[in-house]
Amino acid sequence: MKTIKKFTSVAVGGTFDILHKGHITLFAKAFSISQHVIIGLTSDKFTIQKQKQILHNYNTREHALKNMIISNFPNSSYAICKIEDEFGPTLYECNIDALIVSNDTKNIGYKINKTRKKLNLSQLKIIVMPIVIAEDGKSISSTRIKNYEIDKNGKLNNC
Repeated sequence: MKTIKKFTSVAVGGTFDILHKGHITLFAKAFSISQHVIIGLTSDKFTIQKQKQILHNYNTREHALKNMIISNFPNSSYAICKIEDEFGPTLYECNIDALIVSNDTKNIGYKINKTRKKLNLSQLKIIVMPIVIAEDGKSISSTRIKNYEIDKNGKLNNC
C-alpha cells in the first residue's frame, strides 16, 4: 500500500561534505513528505565564497550523496542540482512546494520567500527541522566530525 505524500516536491540544500546522522534525518523527513526531493548541493566556488573549509570537491560530495540516498532511501525520486548562491533552484523551479531548513538556516528560507514574493512566485512552505544532537548535547556537524570531536553518529571520540 502506497502512502500519500503531502507535497509533490520539496527542496533541501547544503554542502554535504561529510554525510552524518543529521543529514540522514533531514533526508528521511524530505522523502517521507514528498514525492520528489530537489537537493541543492553547493558548488566548490560557492562553498569557498561562504568561507567554508571542505574536505571533498563537488564531484566527490555528489557521488557520496547519491550513494547515501541509494543505501538509505532506495527507489526515492530525487534530483541533485549544483547551487551557486543561497537561492539555488528556488527562484526558477516552479514545482517546489516546500523548503526544508534547519534552525541554523531558516533565515535563508524566509529570505527566499521574500524574494519569491517580489517575483510574484508562490510562497514555499518552510519546514524547520531541529538540529540532531550528539551524545554531549551539542549539534552534530561536519565541522565537529572534521575536528575529531564526534563521529558521524554523534558519538564522542575518545582520543
